Amino acid sequence: MKAAELSEKSKTELQELLDASRKEYFRLKMRQATGQLDKVSDMVKLRKDIARLNTVIRERELRG
Repeated sequence: MKAAELSEKSKTELQELLDASRKEYFRLKMRQATGQLDKVSDMVKLRKDIARLNTVIRERELRG
């Protein structure tokens, strides 16, 4: 998801996306640990999406 798309969403939507992304990242980590994960690139993409979400949320907090 791109930062421009995230900036259009409300704070509650961003928080819900962040929570869902963190849960999905945890599931992917468990699948990787058990050897069931096929594409490790999914973890990398999701980790970057989580960072983008955190950045947009923090920018909004600083703006007021």
